[in-house]
Amino acid sequence: MSTLWLQRHAPVVAQPGLCYGATDLEAHADATLAAAGRIAPLLPAGVTLCSSPLRRCVALAEAIAALRPDLSVRRDVRLAEMDFGAWEGQPWADIPREDFDAWTADFADLRAGTTGESVRAFMSRIAEAHDEWLARPRDTLWVTHAGVLRAVTLLQRGIRCPVVASDWPSGEMPFGNWLVFDKKP
Repeated sequence: MSTLWLQRHAPVVAQPGLCYGATDLEAHADATLAAAGRIAPLLPAGVTLCSSPLRRCVALAEAIAALRPDLSVRRDVRLAEMDFGAWEGQPWADIPREDFDAWTADFADLRAGTTGESVRAFMSRIAEAHDEWLARPRDTLWVTHAGVLRAVTLLQRGIRCPVVASDWPSGEMPFGNWLVFDKKP
């Protein structure tokens, strides 16, 4: 049996309510160290440690590796958060309602923020990384983002791409916490 841990980065240094998917923001240092300290002792020896290339995730992955000298960090661009295009860096509350409604009406294929990523493209790159993990029986930790955690939750249910916005998991994904999925042989 192999296990996939998905840990969300610590809270970012930004105003609450900001759309920052692909924006490369830093996370709060103290919260990053605390999150690393919670997960590091739970990980088995030799776990593969992969990180989104965004600073908020790399900082957490490197903090985990500092506590666990047996681990090294591998950056994987597939684990980055969804790109929200022109919405990046704007407060969610300032995004015109009609733009948001148009996106959710064609949820799978319309690019977020007009120039960003479609949910189908986002799910495809996450599925590629997930399928790679399924094909290789190895304990793995992904240090990543809430969107990736939600995408893997769908993939684990057999959903490769949600067609309607209401199919997207809406549960809370707390900063610094993780989900665990097991692959049985």
